[in-house]
Amino acid sequence: MKVGIVGMPNAGKSSLFNALTRAGAEAANYPFTTIEPNVAVVPVADERLTALAELLGASEIVPDSIDFHDIAGLVRGAHEGEGLGNQFLANIRETDAIVHVVRAHHDDNVIHPEGEVDPLRDIETIETELIFADLEQAERRHQRVVRSARGGDRAAIAEEAWLSALIAALQAGRPARTVPPPDEAPNALRDLSPLTAKPVLFVANVDEGSDEVPAAIAEHAATHAAKAVAISSRIEAELSELDDDEAQAMRDELGIAESGLQRIVRGAFDLLQLNAFFTVGSGKRAQSWHLRRGLTAWHAAGQIHSDIQRGFVRAEVIGWRELIDAGGYAAAREKGTLRLEGRDYVMQDGDVITVKFTP
Repeated sequence: MKVGIVGMPNAGKSSLFNALTRAGAEAANYPFTTIEPNVAVVPVADERLTALAELLGASEIVPDSIDFHDIAGLVRGAHEGEGLGNQFLANIRETDAIVHVVRAHHDDNVIHPEGEVDPLRDIETIETELIFADLEQAERRHQRVVRSARGGDRAAIAEEAWLSALIAALQAGRPARTVPPPDEAPNALRDLSPLTAKPVLFVANVDEGSDEVPAAIAEHAATHAAKAVAISSRIEAELSELDDDEAQAMRDELGIAESGLQRIVRGAFDLLQLNAFFTVGSGKRAQSWHLRRGLTAWHAAGQIHSDIQRGFVRAEVIGWRELIDAGGYAAAREKGTLRLEGRDYVMQDGDVITVKFTP
C-alpha cells in the first residue's frame, strides 16, 4: 500500500514523515524543502501477530508494511505549474491513498506561506488544485470517449455519462470519489485515475498538549467522505528519537494513548477497507497480510503467492483469538474451531489461514 503525505508548505509533512519512519527526511522552515518524494517502507506492528508467533514458536516475525511517500508542498496554482506543479501531481497519482497534513498549530516561529493559520483555507487550496487537475483530465478523456459512444459501444456510452456527471461534480467543487463509476464500464475509473477519487485521511497537526481534531477539520472530513485524526508532528518527531520504552513512558506522561504511526496506519487501513490476516506455523515465520474487506480465501492465497492461488484446493482457517485460546492447531482441531473452507470463504479480520494447494 502506497500512501502519499501531502499538504501546504510548512504544514508539518516532513516532520511527520520523520516521526513515522525515523528516516531523517530533511525538514526546514522554508517552502519546497522536499523536492523528490522521500519514500520509506514502514512495518505495521500487530500485537496479534506477536502473540501467535510466541504461541507457535515461529522462527521470525514478518509484519506487513506501508510505503509512505513524502510529497513536496502544494501551493495555489500547482495545476498550472506553480511551485513544482505537475511533478507533485504525478507523485500523488501513483499512491493508493492520501494523508493530507493540515496545519492547526500556532507556532509563530514557523512561517506560513499564506501569512496566517487557517486550516479550512489550506484544505481548500490543496483540494482545489487536485480538482482542477482532475477536471482537465476528465474533459480530455470525455472528448475521446464521446466518439466511441456515438458508435454505439455500450461501455463507452456508460463511461461518457459518468464523465459528464463527474465533470459537473468537479466544476461544483466536489471530489471524484462522490461520483461512483458505472458498472457497465468497469475500467472507467482506472483509465482516468482521478486524484480526488483517492481516499483521504486528514491529519490535523495540532498544538502540543492537544489531542483533538479541530471541529472545522472534522466536519469537513465528514462531509467529504474522508476521515481525520489529530497529532502533534513536533511531539511525535521528538518521541521518535527515543527508544521504545522511553517513548511510551513519555506518551503516558503526556496522556497520549498511542503513537502517531498507529493512528495514521489505522486510519489508512480504514480508508482502504483492509482486513489483516496471518500465516504462521511451528518453526516457520509468522507473517501478516492485508486484504480488502469482502474478498475471499482464494484472494488471500494470491496475496501469499500466485502459485498458491493457482493451485488452491482448500484452506484451514481459524480466528486468531480462537487459536490462542485453544493453545495451538492440534487442540483447535480437537475443539472443532479449525475449519476447512473453500475458495469462496470471505476472509475476516484476524483470520489465521493455511492454504492447501497443488503445485
